[in-house]
Amino acid sequence: MNKNVGKTDKTIRIVLGLAIIGYGVYTQSLLGLIGLIPLGTALIGWCPLYPVCGITTVCKSDSADKK
Repeated sequence: MNKNVGKTDKTIRIVLGLAIIGYGVYTQSLLGLIGLIPLGTALIGWCPLYPVCGITTVCKSDSADKK
């Protein structure tokens, strides 16, 4: 499983996931559980929808540094 979530994408997913979770806690709604999806994909660095769509947000220089 190759990483397909870049640094900027990861930051956006973390902020968005925490915001959705915070909203769910504030409204006492189970809707906040949806925030676990972007948060989880950011933490593992892989989004299951990206390969289907042929998308990657990892910079080539970032992936070359890790090899």
